[in-house]
Amino acid sequence: MTRQPQHAQVSGDRIARALLALLLPAWLAACERPPDPLLPGATAPSFTLKRVGDDSFVSLSDARGRIVLVNFWATWCPPCEAEMPAMERLYRGLRGEGFELLAISVDDSLEAVEAFRDKHELTFPILHDPSKAVATAYQTFKFPESLLIDADGVVVGRFIGEKDWDSPLYVARIRDLLREDGAP
Repeated sequence: MTRQPQHAQVSGDRIARALLALLLPAWLAACERPPDPLLPGATAPSFTLKRVGDDSFVSLSDARGRIVLVNFWATWCPPCEAEMPAMERLYRGLRGEGFELLAISVDDSLEAVEAFRDKHELTFPILHDPSKAVATAYQTFKFPESLLIDADGVVVGRFIGEKDWDSPLYVARIRDLLREDGAP
C-alpha cells in the first residue's frame, strides 16, 4: 500500500472544507420550507397590472374600501371558463354596492385573453399577469383560484376550483362583508 505525502492529504482536506463551505448554504436554501399559502387573516399582497382592453393599469389599492374578489384563471382552463358566466352575473349584481371583481389571467397571450373576454361578453376588469408574478405572490397553484378581500385589504376567504359565484351562498357572504365593512 502506498501512502500519500502529508502535504497532499492536507491539501485534500482544505479542498473538501472549501467545497463544504460553498455547497452547504445552497443545500440549506434548497431545503427551506416554502411559505404557507396566503390564508384568511393575511394582508393581500399589493399589485398593479395592465387591464385587458386598454392601456390602463389597475392596482389592488384602487379598490381599497371595497370588497374585492380576486380570481386567478387562464383561457386554457375548462373550470375557469365554466365559472365565468356566474362571475359576470355576480359582478353585474353587486358592482354598484361597494364590490369589485378583478380577474387575473395568467395566460402568455394577450390576444387569447381578449378573444376569451369577447366570446363570453365579460364586463368585469380583466388583468394580465403573463409573468405570473402576482399569481406567485398570492401562492396560487391551481386554476381557477380566488381570494375574497375585505375593505381593509385583508384576505377573508380562499377558494380553489370552480365556484357558482352567483349562488345565494356566495352573494350572501359578500353582502355580509359589505354590511360589516360599511363599503360604499
